This record gives sequence, structure tokens and C-alpha cells, in this order.
Amino acid sequence: MKIYHITAPCMFGLEAIVKNEVKDLGYEIVNVTDGRVTFQGDAMAICRSNINLRVAERILIEVADFKAVTFEQLFDQIKALPWEDYIPEDGKFWVKKANSIKSKLFSARDIQSIVKKAIVERLKEAYHTDVIEESGASYPIRIFIKKDMVNVTLDTSGDGLHKRGYRKMIAKAPIRETLGAALVLLSPWNKDRVLVDPFCGTGTIPIEAAMIGANIAPGLNREFEAETWTNIIPKKYWMDAVDEANDAIDHNVELNIQGFDIDYKAINVARDCAANAYVDEFIHFQDRPVSEFKTKKHYGVVVTNPPYGERLEDADSVAKLYKEMGNVFEPLTDWSIFVITSFDEFERYYGKKASKNRKLYNGMLKSYIYQYLGPRPPR
Repeated sequence: MKIYHITAPCMFGLEAIVKNEVKDLGYEIVNVTDGRVTFQGDAMAICRSNINLRVAERILIEVADFKAVTFEQLFDQIKALPWEDYIPEDGKFWVKKANSIKSKLFSARDIQSIVKKAIVERLKEAYHTDVIEESGASYPIRIFIKKDMVNVTLDTSGDGLHKRGYRKMIAKAPIRETLGAALVLLSPWNKDRVLVDPFCGTGTIPIEAAMIGANIAPGLNREFEAETWTNIIPKKYWMDAVDEANDAIDHNVELNIQGFDIDYKAINVARDCAANAYVDEFIHFQDRPVSEFKTKKHYGVVVTNPPYGERLEDADSVAKLYKEMGNVFEPLTDWSIFVITSFDEFERYYGKKASKNRKLYNGMLKSYIYQYLGPRPPR
């Protein structure tokens, strides 16, 4: 069986989580770089990683790596690759995205055009034809060039893996599902502890926590581009991977997860999303402000993405909100608090320095996860 180099891109700063997820699936790590985890696996690994990885953004098959500083070199080396091993005679293919960093070849449009032409020429020769029909399954290609090194990949996921399938409506600025899962996995929360998100919006963090607690694979409720690649992945592999994931669900788990927000419309959407994800029984949603949060529970965990003020005029209200958070959470002496924000002066207004913080890039936005670690609960 053919073994592939498979790359799982992720947000900068979350590589260690993706690495652990891949190792938990039983695959050997090849390389970890900024925003990318590469591992070895067969066709079944492509199915399992798409369905099970919570923090990766997509799953790519690595076709080749080579150096190119001219478009002639790019064309020749792309054409030299065995594209007939990946794309059938009727396959539809295009360069979905081309990124270039610190390289002589920097025009994304030109890179896309030349790569497409080179593959067409290769497939014409391989299939002894004058025309490539492109009437069959889709094979999107992604090109990443850094310091003149070209990385050529096939995108097996299609839509990004953050699109779990449970969010039918988009409310204002929801946190990405992959990032919500990462925050829960970074925290000390487990299914025996309370989890609270007091700024839950449309419910991403509570829903991802419930899916983790019940061991529901994030990709069970959606489709993937490579499901139609029967020349690479037998249909049975996808069915077997789905069966495996379904068998792993803990149907008897008891969870105490709470999400609340001042926006009742967002809470209504959150309830719908939780139902779509089959985790509504595990989460209590309520519309109320953070100032009303009180609890007698011990050793709980707060994981939250509060407003951070996208406009300059919001700074005062955000500072006031963070001060209020500090006052509300101060009595929770045995709780752990995890807050993600891009607001630089969070600790100052919250009133307490974090145990540690972790920098990550949410797109181009630099953010920090402020971690206030409480004591471990007694056994």
C-alpha cells in the first residue's frame, strides 16, 4: 500500500496540539514547522485524519518539494511529476491557492497559470490525448513557496476542516471551530469538571468541548473533496473510518458545560448549532451578562473568547469589561481561567498576571491565550 507524506496545516502556535492529535491516531510525525505538521500515512490515514483531527485546518497530500527561481524551472519541474498517479484522465484540476513568501516567484496568478499548463502537458502525454476533458472528480492543488522552495500538494479536504457542518447560520464574528477546540484541549478541562464560557456567542467553545467530552469526531457531519478520489482512496475506506469514529462515541458520558452571553439572538443560534452537532443535551445555554456569573462549584474551568475591541473607540468599554471579568472571577480560587484576546493590555485591566500566556496568529491577527492555572482537583 502506498505511503504518503500528509500535511496538516494549522494556525501558527497550535502545531503541538495537532502533532499530539496525529500521534494519538497512530501516525509517525515527519516534520513540524510554523503552521504545518507533516506525517506519514496510507490512504486510510487521509480518511481518518480528515474525520478526527480537531485543530488542523485541512489535510494535504504532498506531491513534491523542489527549488525554483524562474518560471521555466517551475514549469519543467511540475511537468516532471507523475501527475497520472494522482489525477485520472477525466479529472478536473486547478491551483486553488498559491502562496509565496520571500521568494523570487511571487505572483500568485502567474504561479497558478504555469502550474496548470505544466500539469495539462504532463497528462496529455501520459494519457496520449490532445484534450484533457476535466469532466470527472475535482483535484484542487495548493502551492506554497518559501525562500524559493516549492511545496506542491493536493487538497483532500475541500472546505476547511473548521466547517464541521453544525453551523448553518453565521452570526457576528464567531470564533473558528478549530481554534475553539484548541482552547479546550490546551486547558486542564476534562469531562469530570465544569466548563463555562461566559461570552459564548453562537456556542463554538461549549460545542467543541461537548464533542471532545463525548468523543464525537469533528468530521462526522460533513463531506470531503477526496471522497470522490476512487483512484487513490477506495470508497470502503471512508465508510470504515466513519464506522470507527461512530463506535468511539461515548453515549453514556455526563457533562456539565455552560455557555452564556448577553446577546439572546446569539444564544438561540448556539442552541440550534448544538442540536445540529448532537450535543445539546450536554450544554446549558442562557442569555445573561458576565456580571451575573456566580457558582458554588469547585475546580471548574473557564474557557472564553471575550470581546476585544476591533475599533479604537471600543478600547474604553473593553477595558471596563476586562476589569469586571477580573472582579467576577476573583472568588474562583480553585478554578482555571483561559482567555483568548488580541487586546494588548488584558492583564492590566483584568488585574492579575497570567500563569503563562501563549501567542498565536488567528489569520493575520496576533492574539494571546492568557492561562490562569488553578490547583488540580483531589482524586
